[in-house]
Amino acid sequence: MTNPEKDRPDRLKTLQMAFAAHIRDPDNHAAPAGIEDRRMKIYRDLFFNNIQSLLAGNFPVCRSLYDEAGWRGLIRDFYSEHRCQTPLFPEVAKEFLRYLQDERKARPDDPGFLLELAHYEWVELALSLDERTPETIDANADGDLLTGIPLLSPLAWPLSYRYPVHRIGPDYRPSQPPGEPTHILVYRNHSGGVKFMKLNPVSRLLFELMREDHNATGLDLLKNIAEAIDHPDPKRVIATGTKLLSDFKRKDVLLGTRR
Repeated sequence: MTNPEKDRPDRLKTLQMAFAAHIRDPDNHAAPAGIEDRRMKIYRDLFFNNIQSLLAGNFPVCRSLYDEAGWRGLIRDFYSEHRCQTPLFPEVAKEFLRYLQDERKARPDDPGFLLELAHYEWVELALSLDERTPETIDANADGDLLTGIPLLSPLAWPLSYRYPVHRIGPDYRPSQPPGEPTHILVYRNHSGGVKFMKLNPVSRLLFELMREDHNATGLDLLKNIAEAIDHPDPKRVIATGTKLLSDFKRKDVLLGTRR
């Protein structure tokens, strides 16, 4: 003989699982018995529209590449197939990125650059939410960038992509990646703004050397670059690099020099 009171937690869990399964994927999971479809539709639309609206705001360029049906289909697949590991709304964009990277199989209407473009758009959100505060780092803000050791902000991220993601939009959808990769520096300044700058071979090399060598002065780094690229006029490289270091400092990519 069953005990209704004892079975109540199990019945509630079963109902909740059936409710959630239907909300996520109504085409393949029936609604719980005894609930009017008009009421279920309210929940179906509310939950789904919240997610698709949130992701449209997080990935506006990706959204612009799809028509309404295509975008809703993409989000529906994410909504029904991916299991988020966090209940936090600010983390949903990262979960969507995880879905594109690990779970979504290529579809005919998906551009080849979809994952890279989504990552590029996600970085802005990730940097804006990063809780690190460079102001607490012990740096000599007025240090000489040539004679001192340049100190990078932890909120400056160098990124490399096969596609020129910073140019992609409704009017530019490359079908194949170009011959050379695109290198971009994304950083958050002291005012909290997230900015982007395209790196050329010299600026990218300088940034990488600063990340790897914590003992070299700015002048040492620029001499190393001149030697690495076998430049016929090292003084010209040093002059150009000095301006680049100053530009990094002005943009808060550099905090100053190490003490």
